Amino acid sequence: MARHAIGLDIGGTKVAGAVVDGDGTVVAELTEPTPETSDSATMTALLLRMVETLREKNPEVVAVGVGAAGTVEWPSGRILWAPNNEYREWNIRAELESATGLPAVVDNDANVAGLAEALLGDTLYREMVLITVGTGVGSGIVLGGQIYRGPRGFAAELGHIVVDPNGPRCGCGKRGCLEALASGTALTRTGREAAEADPNGLIARLARERGVPVTGQIVTEAAQRGDAKAVELFQTLARWLGIGIASVTTIFELDAVVIGGGVVDTGDLLLAPARAAATEYAYAPQVRPLPPVLPSSFGNDAGKIGAALLALAVEAP
Repeated sequence: MARHAIGLDIGGTKVAGAVVDGDGTVVAELTEPTPETSDSATMTALLLRMVETLREKNPEVVAVGVGAAGTVEWPSGRILWAPNNEYREWNIRAELESATGLPAVVDNDANVAGLAEALLGDTLYREMVLITVGTGVGSGIVLGGQIYRGPRGFAAELGHIVVDPNGPRCGCGKRGCLEALASGTALTRTGREAAEADPNGLIARLARERGVPVTGQIVTEAAQRGDAKAVELFQTLARWLGIGIASVTTIFELDAVVIGGGVVDTGDLLLAPARAAATEYAYAPQVRPLPPVLPSSFGNDAGKIGAALLALAVEAP
């Protein structure tokens, strides 16, 4: 019988779970919204319910992997802090192992997404950075074909490099982080400002029609419909993303920069201005060619697939 693992991807707005085999094929999946109260006790209960549901019809599961937004201590699997969630000092690996009887592994969500791309992407790059653009901005660095975590697992926080010291406040408490300017949360903020300034614009009208506040998803839909203001907001986000890309490619010589997360589904609406800004701010492009900036192979599935692959790798004798 093929070995399978459960992969759980904890984000700011949703938790995605899947049963995955060794070649990255998803054989079962489910998604739950991230609870408004995302403290460790609430999140543990949610993860255990999801694991139980996934195991009921997939008894061949041999391990559980978790990718979580935030600062994750490696290899203990203890999540110390997260800017967009309430859990703190969460010893989730030990809790999962105790409750399920399965070996578990916990890593940063962008790290496990990067692992999926490094092992199973359309093109396998030994030197790459995966940047995830969702509620926040995460990153996973692959060097020599391996995830780079640093000595304790705290590396690769590209979303919290400061690109504009006078910019908006980030969820981490600083001003002008890349995450504060190039994330879904940033798009929500600028979209609400635009809707307030123009109540008759498409962004405001879409929100009223749905009976919900303006969200990044609504701004994205308006941009895809060609609304000039929404396109402008999207291009501003993408430009900041490109500045962040230029910074990381100045530090590392890479084969590729891969963009993941929900926003990448917009294609060139995001990628074209991001590539332009990355080129504009690149260091010594005449001798250091900018690596290609590409959409991820797995999109929103990368986190749960990578978490499961990591669990299978750790569980293997």
